[in-house]
Parts: sequence; structure tokens; C-alpha cells
Amino acid sequence: QVQLVESGGGLVQPGGSLRLSCAASGSIDVIYVMGWYRQAPGKQRELVATIPSGAGTNYADSVKGRFTISRDNAKNTVYLQMNSLKPEDTAVYYCNAVVRTTTQLTPRVYWGQGTQVTVSS
Repeated sequence: QVQLVESGGGLVQPGGSLRLSCAASGSIDVIYVMGWYRQAPGKQRELVATIPSGAGTNYADSVKGRFTISRDNAKNTVYLQMNSLKPEDTAVYYCNAVVRTTTQLTPRVYWGQGTQVTVSS
């Protein structure tokens, strides 16, 4: 019913930047919160940043001041600008959205397939 497609991952040197994008499509009525999570090898998936449909953002302490989340509601797209990247930022990054569809009144959580970000010299 709803698909989330991420793009923008890749290999970058420490101190570099990357911009991730995630576009939602399908039978969308309302998108509430959108966010980014990441999972490094051998670790649990963790929250990176979230942004509601209105004002306000939320960041993990480890990325505050370096990452910026934003969204374009007209395009059903969320972005993650990542600056001053560190090797410890290496992970698969997943897009997440809480969506009410045109066929289901109860909102549910959808996930993208993930995009690899590798920070290495």
C-alpha cells in the first residue's frame, strides 16, 4: 500500500557529507511522522532523527549539530543532510514513516529497504 524508497547512500571520507532522500508513494492519505534510523553491523537499529508533519525535529545525541532532517510534504519526501561524517556513522540507514492510507483509518509504520552509508578513508 505504501512504499518508501531511499537513495543517496555511498562511500565517503571522514569529515565528508552525504544527503539521503526517501520518497513515499502509494495509497497515502496522511503522513504523520517521518524519520531515519540506522543499524551498524552487530548492533541494534537506532533512531537518528525524526520530523513530524508540523514543526519540530528530534535528533539522537550522537548526530546533533552534524545531521539535519527535513521534509517536503508536497513530495512526500524526507531528507537527511549528514555533515562532518565519522567512521562510527557507518551503517545501513532506514527511512520510516507513520502513514494513514486511503483504505485504512488506523495509521501504521512503514519502512524503506535501507541504504548503505560507509565512512572510511
